[in-house]
Amino acid sequence: MKIAVGGTFQPLHDGHKLLLRTAYNLGEDVDVGITSDDMATGKRTRHVETYEQREKAVRDWVRKEFGIEPHIMKIDDPYGRTLTEAYDYIVVSPETYSTAVKINQIRKERGMTPIKVVRVEYVLAEDGKPISSTRIVEGEIDAHGNLLTNKEGQER
Repeated sequence: MKIAVGGTFQPLHDGHKLLLRTAYNLGEDVDVGITSDDMATGKRTRHVETYEQREKAVRDWVRKEFGIEPHIMKIDDPYGRTLTEAYDYIVVSPETYSTAVKINQIRKERGMTPIKVVRVEYVLAEDGKPISSTRIVEGEIDAHGNLLTNKEGQER
């Protein structure tokens, strides 16, 4: 089984880890696409670490979690290699589900076999809202979804 999963992965949080765990639970032949610096910073106003820093964080976590060397590639667009290579599964979040649908539309137009889409639901923070990199960077929650501020914006 060949599996694709991708993202910016910064900061690496419990939602990202669930995506990666889901991918590796499907099989060990996982291609992890990490967005290039240009793609990662394109529409974002928040700070994003360099590709090298993000790649190291993912690589170190996969090594520790699964005891294997991950196959990581830099991606410069939302599709990565999914429009040119054969994959059995693509693991996505609700945020990127529509991209997986688009990938399969393009693959169909090209006469390629569709990829089975595995949608991983958001990991919820302590307040019941999804863990997100933006919320972490803004100091609202930590990487595990623990609240760092109360409703009045004061530290807990």
